[in-house]
Amino acid sequence: MRALSIAGVALLVVSTQAAEDHQQLVTHATGSLGSAVGHFRADVACHGGYLWRYKADGTDQEGEGKATPTQVWIQPPGTPSVGLAMLEAYELTGLELCRDGAIEAARALVWGQVACGGWDYLIDFDPESLRKPYYLRDKLAGIEPKKGQRTWAVFDDDTTQHALRLLMAVDRELEFGDQEIHDATLRGLQCVLDAQYPNGGWPQCWPLSEGAGYARYITFNDNAMNDCLSVMLEAYTTYSDQRYLDAAKRGGACIIALQLPDPQSGWGQQYDEHLKPAHARWFEPAACEAAVTAGNMRTLMELFRATRDEKYIKPIPAAIKWLEASKLDNGKWARFYEPGTNRPLYVNMDRQVVYVYDDTIRPGYSWQGEYGIPGVIRTYEALMKDVAAGTVAWTIPPPEKKPLTKEQAQATLDRLAPEVRKVCDALDAEGNWVREDGWIYCEDFIRNTRLLAQYINAASIVQKAQ
Repeated sequence: MRALSIAGVALLVVSTQAAEDHQQLVTHATGSLGSAVGHFRADVACHGGYLWRYKADGTDQEGEGKATPTQVWIQPPGTPSVGLAMLEAYELTGLELCRDGAIEAARALVWGQVACGGWDYLIDFDPESLRKPYYLRDKLAGIEPKKGQRTWAVFDDDTTQHALRLLMAVDRELEFGDQEIHDATLRGLQCVLDAQYPNGGWPQCWPLSEGAGYARYITFNDNAMNDCLSVMLEAYTTYSDQRYLDAAKRGGACIIALQLPDPQSGWGQQYDEHLKPAHARWFEPAACEAAVTAGNMRTLMELFRATRDEKYIKPIPAAIKWLEASKLDNGKWARFYEPGTNRPLYVNMDRQVVYVYDDTIRPGYSWQGEYGIPGVIRTYEALMKDVAAGTVAWTIPPPEKKPLTKEQAQATLDRLAPEVRKVCDALDAEGNWVREDGWIYCEDFIRNTRLLAQYINAASIVQKAQ
């Protein structure tokens, strides 16, 4: 046997030390993950559900706005987002407490399902709360809705749709054997089906109340319709029910029909009963909208990958042509462009639509930005290369999940290790990640638990391959 060179010995020592460092960090990461998830479930959750952020000293809590200790939120990064992160952590690590946390979050959603089958922005477990929506449990108990009580499902801000993503994921994990969760999931999906207009569009909420205003419009703003369509595709892959795929296809046909004519071949935020771009809130004029156009391009590509029908990608080149022609001198896009003239539209603080060319108009609203447009154009270009090469990654049936190879897992370990150390060191004695402002954020919990779980999973793959 040839003796190792000095360089070879040094490499062996470095490799051995690196392996020992990873093993120590895996132990630390596993402990941190267990501590964080255990604390979140025991001391942060309300009946298994979550808001958006909590004051570390326990004096305050918030969802999209102020919230009470008996409320949980549905919009990301609320209850469904936390539950999905826990379920993903379980799938990567096998830690049962993560699975249990996801199931608890799903049961919170079942408890707060609105009578129509969907979800409102929040669930309030206080039976006397004035903000409590009209739940299915109220209806089944023979309780009539009070005057002014919210009775509708919300599709805005990925609300009902995100609740369904967690419920479907948990339903799959439980092999469709938990009747309560399974039935609630199917009721929610039926709500999405019932809310779809015959032309394939979805409104902002359903059922429509008297005087619903722009909430009745076909709505792309905040991805309302896009998320409905995406959930229908996931429901089809989960339950093999043709109704869900047909609903997604009708949605795709609606998107195609609502594309504005050349040379302004984008889409509006919402469309009225005459299928024209419509005004919504005072700072949302009827316009051709850059961010919505990018979102619709993504959805059309999603439909193409699901159905293999090229009609869904045919509108995209014209949309790209309009976006490229509408780019501002600063490299960004205006959010709104006037139909016909294609002039950027901005709204000032006295609620008047005015034509200006700077982004110093209204705080808290994005009037200019990239809106993911360069990325979606690159995605389309890559998809077209895959079409030409015959290598498109089709999504129905869902592709089989392949575990990381040893080499991929080792690369993941080396890449994630510095950030994992920071995350572990930042966890306090109670199991919280607390920011400098004194708040605990659900988005931090979601990101950090996923990071730790990915690292632990990669280490397990490397160890098994030794």
